Formats: sequence, C-alpha cells, structure tokens
Amino acid sequence: MSEELLQQLAVCVERGKVNQASPYPPDMKGQNGADELAKQALEQGISPNDVLEKALIIGMGNIGKKFSANQVFVPDVLMAAKAMSAAMAHLKPFLDSGQVKTKGTFVIGTVQGDLHDIGKNLVCMVMEGGGWRVVDLGVDVPPEKFLAAVQANPGAAVGLSALLTTTMVNMEKTVKLIKDEVSGTKVVVGGAPLTQEFAAKIGADAYSPDPQGALDYLNATVAA
Repeated sequence: MSEELLQQLAVCVERGKVNQASPYPPDMKGQNGADELAKQALEQGISPNDVLEKALIIGMGNIGKKFSANQVFVPDVLMAAKAMSAAMAHLKPFLDSGQVKTKGTFVIGTVQGDLHDIGKNLVCMVMEGGGWRVVDLGVDVPPEKFLAAVQANPGAAVGLSALLTTTMVNMEKTVKLIKDEVSGTKVVVGGAPLTQEFAAKIGADAYSPDPQGALDYLNATVAA
C-alpha cells in the first residue's frame, strides 16, 4: 500500500498535479494531488526520507530527464516544481529538524549585471527535488556575495547562471574569487551563451546546458 502511494505521489510530481482542486493536468482532474498524497503518506507512517527519495526525487528526476531530451517544455517543469513544492511543505519540519538528510548544500545565483532568472529558478527546483538544500541568492549577485554564502555553508557546491554574453566576464571573476578563497569548492556554470570550452577556460568544474545535467554532476561528485 505504501509503495503504491509513493508511486502515485511520484506521478503527481512528474505530471504537475499540485492538489485536488488543480484542473491541471486535465486527465487527472478531481484526483488527489501531491499536496494531499504527501500528507497522507506521512500520516500513514511512511518516513519523510522515503517520501523524499522514493517519490519526490523520482518524480522530479523523470521530468528532468524528459526536459533534457526535449520531450517536455519549461511550463511542464514549472508545474512539476509547483507540485513538488506542495509536497515539500509537508516535509519542511523534518528537513529543518535534520530528520531528513539532504545530499548537500547548493548555492546558486545569476551573476552580477544579469537579471535573468527563469533558468536559475528551474535549476533550483530540480536540485531541491533531487534532495539538495538550495540557497538561492537571486539575480545580479556580486562575487563577494557568492563567496560569503560559500563561507557560511561549508562544503557547499555553487551554481552560476548567466544569459548575457556581457556578463560572462563577471562569471569568471566569481569563479576565481571562490576558488582562491575556498579551494575545493565545486562550481557548475550554465546559461544560453556558455560552452564547455568557456567553462574550462574560467576554471569552473562543470558546464551544464540543462538542470538535470547539473544535478547528475553534483550527485556523482559531491553528494553525501
């Protein structure tokens, strides 16, 4: 019974079924959504870790892979993230108390001079859905602010986003500052104008064209 409930919850996250009242997706209208099912799972005694690992991470992982393969689009990922957030609200007390173990901390922001946040927000959602604690610094973030966040969260990995070619230089400054001050910090970069070559040139550890790639890299190299 509990396995079936977790599978249903994973499907709700993947399909973006937030709650019973939500009309989206149309073929699941009137059914319980991620909100109700997460609450039900905890009430039935399913552990918060199982809810996270056997439902939320699987659902977000499925939508992340489909997004990477161009089988679904940004609105689908945003709906999945909304469903995941509804379920995560029930897990928050357990996360805050340390009962649910996260894979690590991920500090992310859009670099100084750049105000684009859709790509960054997608990465935040996929990382959180993948079991990471996310520290979102927002947009137009100076290098010093990134550094302060890394110093305040020992062992954190960092994600830098840029959508403008003119702000790529600020990405380089940020990577250099973080690497100089907190050596060993893993830095992943992403954004439309970036390439693997550019990431290597500025000293970043990885480049990812999509959120799932960033999650897969950090799971393989940093995750606890």
